[in-house]
Amino acid sequence: MAVTLRTDAGDEDLDLEDFEARVQRGEVSPQSLVRLPAMTGPNFVPACELEIYQRLHQPRRAYFRRAFSVSRFPWLTSGLILINVAVFLATAENGELSLDAMVRDGAKVGPLIFDLGEVWRLFTANFLHHDAMHIGLNMFVLFNVGNVLENTYRTLDYVWLLVFTGIATMTTSLFLNEAVTVGASGMVFGCLGGVLAFGLRYRSQLPPLYRSLLGDAAIPTVLGLLLIGITSQGVDNWAHLGGLGAGIATGAVLRPRLLAEARTFWWEPALRAAPSLGVLTVVFLGQTLFFGQVLPRWRLERDDSFGLTMPVPSGWNTGADPLGAVAWYNGLSSSGRASLAAQALEMPEGADVHEAARRFIDERLKPRELGDDVMSVQASAPEPWRVGDRDGLRVRVAVHETTGTRRLVVYFVPRGTLVFQLAAEWPSGFPRYGQVSEWMVQGLRFTEPRALRLVRGDALLFPNSPDALARLGLALLEQGEAAAAAEALAAAVRGAPAIVPYRVALARAYLGAGEVERACEASLAALTYAADDAQALEAEARCELARGHPRRALERLGQARAAAPTDERLKEAETKLRATLPEFR
Repeated sequence: MAVTLRTDAGDEDLDLEDFEARVQRGEVSPQSLVRLPAMTGPNFVPACELEIYQRLHQPRRAYFRRAFSVSRFPWLTSGLILINVAVFLATAENGELSLDAMVRDGAKVGPLIFDLGEVWRLFTANFLHHDAMHIGLNMFVLFNVGNVLENTYRTLDYVWLLVFTGIATMTTSLFLNEAVTVGASGMVFGCLGGVLAFGLRYRSQLPPLYRSLLGDAAIPTVLGLLLIGITSQGVDNWAHLGGLGAGIATGAVLRPRLLAEARTFWWEPALRAAPSLGVLTVVFLGQTLFFGQVLPRWRLERDDSFGLTMPVPSGWNTGADPLGAVAWYNGLSSSGRASLAAQALEMPEGADVHEAARRFIDERLKPRELGDDVMSVQASAPEPWRVGDRDGLRVRVAVHETTGTRRLVVYFVPRGTLVFQLAAEWPSGFPRYGQVSEWMVQGLRFTEPRALRLVRGDALLFPNSPDALARLGLALLEQGEAAAAAEALAAAVRGAPAIVPYRVALARAYLGAGEVERACEASLAALTYAADDAQALEAEARCELARGHPRRALERLGQARAAAPTDERLKEAETKLRATLPEFR
């Protein structure tokens, strides 16, 4: 069916579908003269009198086509750029932002978010930049695409797009990229996504110039920028994709200001501001809302050599540490590193947490022992502290370095003839790591170590072997299971009565189990086989001390020292015992 449209250039014949398309795009004004023979006969009538025109014509779209422009100055975008530049000038030194400064000033740092609940970093990371080239490129693109969006959408809608894409950018990076991330490039890609979604969605209604710029040209621009990121080193492409996806999703649902319905209620702007305010509230109150509730996330770590289990933040790595044979740390270096190291201290004379703490303070808390950058060390006096399900000690330390202060808290907990030393360390700038380490230590539980399982297996395989039984008894004694150790060692002594070390170990086991007389019988029997054996004499000294005879114990220690004059441990024990007697004070 032919339709004749009268224009300034003359009459133009169109088919019905073309005429309908022009009406929908707003290219036919209500007063344009139209002839549709089936309805108007040979006469021309104003288009607004036709039922088909009334059905298809949308005045707001026609207005949008005529009025759409990006000529207004983008004040909000310019303000955002000024904020980024001001932050860069305040944080960068010599034109660059160091890794330590990124961690300190609010970069996206996975461990600090997952461990401490610092969710606000998902927002602040968008305002930090590596160097002048990084911020220059981002701000140039942001000004151009932000100008389009600020002119296209209402202010609060544009703010929502910026907030949502910035948070989505860093959230995507948080879960898919472990690296420390900064920069507004994800937000820039969010704006590009918004422009792309707008250009495709309203392509048919845009003026020809903008239809080309925002539709045809937008796709290759986005693909080109993605390609640059993929082929460059040190670029967080997951953040770019997260921002782009968030921008496309947001642009797909937002309505341009020229097509938006007129405001009906005075509170409608507040309703449109609610999503941005809600997200920002969750982000900036996230530490209060999540820390200790859903964060940190934990995994149960087991060390078979020590025989212990302990909750550890799920993102922590296993590594080496000068303060322990086994250690876990948060994966960060320098100013952001937090760790907990475990060490088992052998104390054959009996686990003494006070002595272990004293040795640690005297021997390890020296600047040269803790690192080349350490200037001074301040340690508190040991204080009683509950470690897991046992009583122990805690020592708090401030380590002053050239780059700042680190906190060190060392816990001492006894187990048999061992004292376990747990050293937690973190930067003073992140005090909540102190609470994290406390939760880890409180979750400590002791299990059977691998060495004990092995000797227990040998004893089961060779139940009549004195050597296997003696090794089992010594392993049990080391773990603090004195009664079971005495049973195994007594069987070993029955199988090999002449082996003095078996009898000495049996005496120690009986003492540990509180059976003083049986311990003294075992030590006396050891002396009958080797009257000048230093270990047997020491065991007899322990028995006399347990009986309440310190002078006899001192006499036996003197004999033991004469038998082993180079044994510093015996010398130290004798000195301590002398100090308890009035005549030697």
